[in-house]
Amino acid sequence: MSDPDIFDRAARQRRRDRAAPDFATFDFLRAAMLEGIAERLASVTHRFTEMLDLGCFDGALPVPPGATVTRCDAGAVFAARAGGIQADEDRLPFAAGTFDLVVSAGVLDSVNDLPGALMLARRALRPDGLFLAAFCGMGTLSTLRAVLREAERDRPAARIHPQIDVRSAGDLLMRAGFALPVADIEALSVRYRGIAGLLRDLRGMGATNILRDRSPLRRDTLARAAELFAARADPDGKTAETFDIVYLTGWSPAPSQPQPARRGSAKTSLKTALGGRDEA
Repeated sequence: MSDPDIFDRAARQRRRDRAAPDFATFDFLRAAMLEGIAERLASVTHRFTEMLDLGCFDGALPVPPGATVTRCDAGAVFAARAGGIQADEDRLPFAAGTFDLVVSAGVLDSVNDLPGALMLARRALRPDGLFLAAFCGMGTLSTLRAVLREAERDRPAARIHPQIDVRSAGDLLMRAGFALPVADIEALSVRYRGIAGLLRDLRGMGATNILRDRSPLRRDTLARAAELFAARADPDGKTAETFDIVYLTGWSPAPSQPQPARRGSAKTSLKTALGGRDEA
C-alpha cells in the first residue's frame, strides 16, 4: 500500500494554472535556478540531442544547440503554453532511454514522491545521460516560517512545505541509481517592504501552500504575522527572506564512466598513505 500524498495534486495544478498568465512578472527565483543550471551545463563537454524540460513553467529553459526538447508540466496551462504535455513528475509517461538530458528547475520540492520522481527521471535517460535539477531546500522561507509560528503560537498549523537538506538530496540521487552524484546549495536573499510583497511573489510563482492538511490563514493571524515580519526589518524598512536553492547533478550509469576501485584492491596501506603515523 502506497503512502498517502503529502501534497494536494489538484491544488498544485490549480496554483500553477493560476500563476501561468503573469508568471514572467514573478520568475526571479526560477531565473536564478536556470542561471545556476546553465553554469553547470557549460562545464559539460557532452553533446545532447534529446532534452526533457521537467516542470517547464513558461518554457524559458534554453535548449542546447542541436537538441530537441520535450516540455512537461504538472499544470495544464503551463504545459499548453509551452507546447508540452501535462504530467506529474512522479508519474512520468516516458519510455526508458528516451532522453540524454533531463533538466528540472523549481518543482521537485512540491512532488509527493520525490524518490520515485528521481528514479523515473533516471529511467528516462539513456546510458551516460545527464540529470540537472534545482529546487528550494532546507532553510527556504525561514523568516516567513518563524513569524507564522509565532503568530500562531497557541495553535500552530503547517504553513510551509517540508524541506530537504542538501545532504539528503545527494542521498536521494544515489538511491535513485544516479552515478557521480553531486548536490550543492546556493542562497538567494530577497528583501521586502512587507509580508504582503512576499506572499504576492509566492502566489505569482505558484508556490503557496498545497499541503493536503492545510487550513485557511485567519485575518488576525496574518495581521500579527505582518507586524512580526515588519519588526525584523533592517533600518531601511525592508525585511530579508531567504531562498536556499539545492542543485543536483547526476549521470545515468554507463560502462565508460569512472568506476570506484574494487574493495580490497589497494596496493598501499592506509598507514603508509598517512605518512606512517601511528594512532595517538
